Amino acid sequence: MAETAVTSEVKQDTTTPAEHELFVNMGPQHPSTHGVLRLLLRVDGERVLSLKPDIGYLHRCFEKIAERRSVQMVIPYCDRTDYLAAITSEWAYVMAAEKLMGVEVPERAEYIRVIVGEMQRIASHLLWFGTFALDLGAVTAFLYAFRERESLFDIFQKLTGARMLYNYLRVGGVRNDLYEGFEEDILRFLDLLEERLIEYNKLLTGNRIFESRTKGVGVITKEQAIAYGASGPVLRGCGVPQDLRKTDPYSVYDRFEFNIPVGEHGDVYSRYVVRMHEFYESIRIIRQAIKTIPGGPWLGDVPRRMKLVGDVYTRVESPRGEVGVYLVGDGSDQPYRCHYRSPCFVHLQLLEPMGVGHLIADMVAIIGSIDIVMGEVDR
Repeated sequence: MAETAVTSEVKQDTTTPAEHELFVNMGPQHPSTHGVLRLLLRVDGERVLSLKPDIGYLHRCFEKIAERRSVQMVIPYCDRTDYLAAITSEWAYVMAAEKLMGVEVPERAEYIRVIVGEMQRIASHLLWFGTFALDLGAVTAFLYAFRERESLFDIFQKLTGARMLYNYLRVGGVRNDLYEGFEEDILRFLDLLEERLIEYNKLLTGNRIFESRTKGVGVITKEQAIAYGASGPVLRGCGVPQDLRKTDPYSVYDRFEFNIPVGEHGDVYSRYVVRMHEFYESIRIIRQAIKTIPGGPWLGDVPRRMKLVGDVYTRVESPRGEVGVYLVGDGSDQPYRCHYRSPCFVHLQLLEPMGVGHLIADMVAIIGSIDIVMGEVDR
C-alpha cells in the first residue's frame, strides 16, 4: 500500500518517469538529511530531474501547546523547536509577550541576552560546520568542531543548568545573573576558538576537494532568494546584506560594532563562507558586551498576573535566519493565538531550484548548506 501511495503522489506532482528514470527516496532515515526529512527525487542515473521535500515526521504541536499554557510555561517548549538555537527561539517569544504586556527589560538583562544569544550562534555554527564537513567526508573537522562545542556547553551548563535546552530567558529579563567567573570562562573560550578557527580553515577553506564539491553547486540568485522569503546565511550568501541585528535592530544590538558577512555567488561555498565569517563577528560582539555590560537587575518588574492584550509580531536573527512569533492575546494569561515563523521551513522550498540538474551526491552538500533543523520546520 505504501508503494501505491507514493506512486499516486508522484503522478500529481511530477511528470510520469521515462523508462530510464527512477524515483528515489532520500530520507527520512538518511543521515545527511539532518533530521527526518524525506526528499522524493526523480533521477536519470545520478542526475536529479525534479525533487519534492516531504515534511511532517517530527511534529511538536508547539503552536497549539502554547495556546493552552500560561505565558511563562511556554518558554521550555520554545527550546524544542530549534533545539540547536534554543536561546533565539525563547527570545522571539518573550519579546512578543513583553510588547503585549508593556514590560520593560533592564539594561543588564538585555546585555546578557545578547551575550548568550551570540554564544548560541557559535554553538549552532559549530555543529553545522562539523556535520557539513562530515557529510562531505571530512571526519577530522567534525571531531574538532564537537570538541569546541562541548567546551562552550560547559559554560552554558554553569550558567543555565542545561547544555542544550535552557529555559533561561524570562518575560522581563533572564532567569538568573551571570555566575562569578563567567567573564574569565567565556573570554578564555573565545581566545581558544579564534585559534581553532585557523585550523578549521586550513582543513576545509581552500581545500581543492571541498571546493569542487561546493563551488557552483546549489546556486540561487538574489532575486530567487528574495522572492522565496529567504533570510540568514542563505540570503546573505547571495550578496544581500540583510541581518535583523543591523537592519531592524532589537535589544541592544545597535550599541555594538560588527559587520554583515555576505557571499557573492549564492552557491554552497558562499553560504559556507558567510557562516565562517559569522564566527568572528559573534566573537566580536561578545567581547564588546562583556566589556561594557552595566550593573543592575537582571529581571524587570513583571505583574504577578500576566495578561496578554492585542496582537504583535516580533522577530530575531537566529543562526538560520529570521525567527518570528506572532502572538495574539485576549486578556487572559494564555496566548489566544501563537504562530511561529521558521526560516528552515522557508528554505526547504529552495531545495528544488538549488538541486535540479545536479547529482544525488550534490544534494548532500546542498541540504547541509541551508542548515535545517526539522524540529523547527515541523514545530
